[in-house]
Amino acid sequence: MAMVAKSDVETVLECYVQIHLACHARPATESEGGTEISPHQGKVLGHLQLSTGTTVLDLARHMGVAPSTMSLTLDRLERGGFVRRQKDDEDRRRTMIFLTPLGERTKSRNKVLQPELIAAMLGKLPVARRKEVVRGMRFLMAAAAIVSSA
Repeated sequence: MAMVAKSDVETVLECYVQIHLACHARPATESEGGTEISPHQGKVLGHLQLSTGTTVLDLARHMGVAPSTMSLTLDRLERGGFVRRQKDDEDRRRTMIFLTPLGERTKSRNKVLQPELIAAMLGKLPVARRKEVVRGMRFLMAAAAIVSSA
């Protein structure tokens, strides 16, 4: 692994915090049906998809909680109509968790960053600089994918 200057790491951390503060969305605590969800439940929804399921164990590990804790959270989300459970077609012992359409809509309302604030921020940059920023973000995202799969 290449040596990275401490000042580069500090700059990325500082930039991340400033961007996050400038564009942070307040979590939606209510779905369109009026059912309230906690910030933790919103985070769980953020890790699920409509078409690709995940197991309770994988989700619990990823979020750093016990599988029993995750099961309780998923019970509440299922009762609210946000997620559905389905037996895995390949291994009937496993249960897969999927978002429902309501869960997907609620997830989209719970984005960490507000797209309109990001657009306003990018709109303050000249086009050439904006393209540099986006290109740099893609490089950083690719590096993140490599680090997270290692």
